Amino acid sequence: MISRRQFSRALAVAAVTTPLVTATARATPSWGPTKQVRAGLLDVGYAELGPADGPVTILLHGWPYDIHSYTDVAPALAAKGHRVLIPYLRGYGSTRFLHAHTMRNGQQSALGADVIAFMDALKIRKATLGGFDWGARTACVTAALWPERVTALVSVSGYLIVDLVTNQEPLSPQAELGWWYQYYFATERGVKGYTQNTYEFNKLVWKLASPRWNFDEATYGQSATAWKNPDHVAIVIHNYRWRLRLAEGEHRYDALEHKLAQRPVISVPTITIASDFDGPNAGGAAYRDRFTGPYEHRILAGIGHNVPQEAPEAFARAVLDV
Repeated sequence: MISRRQFSRALAVAAVTTPLVTATARATPSWGPTKQVRAGLLDVGYAELGPADGPVTILLHGWPYDIHSYTDVAPALAAKGHRVLIPYLRGYGSTRFLHAHTMRNGQQSALGADVIAFMDALKIRKATLGGFDWGARTACVTAALWPERVTALVSVSGYLIVDLVTNQEPLSPQAELGWWYQYYFATERGVKGYTQNTYEFNKLVWKLASPRWNFDEATYGQSATAWKNPDHVAIVIHNYRWRLRLAEGEHRYDALEHKLAQRPVISVPTITIASDFDGPNAGGAAYRDRFTGPYEHRILAGIGHNVPQEAPEAFARAVLDV
């Protein structure tokens, strides 16, 4: 009779040797037309895959990306019985504000509140959250503020909750160089430039953030349609200006931001993922103490910032393992 430890090891070996993302899966369209649901301040566009009664996984994209970052991950999870939901964030794709007068706000707590409103609209009590870039930050915010709604978390680049005070401190010149677009967006010239050159601008960011990822024009073009959203520029500009305290948030989120300013720990089971994009922070030591529940940190060498699209097998595996 084998021990529990031996059984766990056998399962781990089987999981590693059985690929989740296959050539057949890649050749099959991930999903049909996106759905829409009124949730909080938004009419949210989202993709849905998998059985309606499966454990819910919500995958959150970043900037300048969209739901197609999960083209390979989502079918792999759905094949394992997960109900997979991939919403367009505010300012992307078919997601729209319900009212013209609502502030086009990109602050972190607003996006976290959007996730809860989305879950409420679909009558989802708990879900596993996975994300990268803005999506990872939003997932972390949601897990920190509403842990009772989060089953588990997969976060690329770790604990990304913005500390507005610490964010005023300068980094090394080399590190500051990597955030060049934030300073560009702080100017009116940057607003005009991003508005006029969104397609070219975001392609440059893709290349810089993932220098080893040889994406083709079709892959890029598929995501680029999401940035034609009428609120896209406003949300992006506000997000980065707010982080630098160059733009105010909304008072409706003050209490949430006060909690986030305390750097709350995340208690739900978590796997964090680092890649080449994380540079000297790839080890994860800088944020290890922010995760107090079951925890694992994984490092992906040779992978850039868009982890789920560049390394879908590794990302899907993390969601299943967590």
